[in-house]
Amino acid sequence: MKRQSRMISYVIAVFAISIYAGFGIMSQTAQAKDIMVYKSPTCGCCKKWVDHLKKEGFNVKTKDYRNMKPIKKTFGVKRQFQSCHTGKVGNYFIEGHVSASDIKKLLKDKPDIKGLSVPGMPMGSPGMEGHRKDKYNVLAIDKNNRATVYTSY
Repeated sequence: MKRQSRMISYVIAVFAISIYAGFGIMSQTAQAKDIMVYKSPTCGCCKKWVDHLKKEGFNVKTKDYRNMKPIKKTFGVKRQFQSCHTGKVGNYFIEGHVSASDIKKLLKDKPDIKGLSVPGMPMGSPGMEGHRKDKYNVLAIDKNNRATVYTSY
C-alpha cells in the first residue's frame, strides 16, 4: 500500500512539474510575440506593416511620434539602416518593413545582434505592397553596427 501511495505521489509530482513547465514555455512564447512599434501618426505603410504583424500572430502595440530621430537614436539605428518605423521585440530592434517570418526566425534563432533592418521603403515588402516588387535585403545589424544579409527577397 505504501509503495502504491508513493508511486501515485510520484506520478502526480511529475504531472505537476510538466504542467508548470508547459505554462512557462507558453508564457515565454506569448511574451516573445509582443512587439512595440514606434511610427508616424500619418504614415499609411506603417499601419499596413502593423496589420501584417497582427495577421501573423504578433501582439502589436503602437506609439505615434512626429519626430522619429530620438527613437532611432535610443535603439542605436544608424542612418544608413533607417526606414519609416522602428519596432522593439525582445532585445532586438526591427527597423522598417521586415517580414513577420524574419522576426519569428530571429526570435527562434536568437543571434547575437542588435536587430534587423530593411533600409528605405522597398516596393513589395510587407506594408509596401503595390504594382511592383523590388528586390531587397533584410540586414542583420551586429553590436558594432556592421550589416550582413539576413534574408534576400
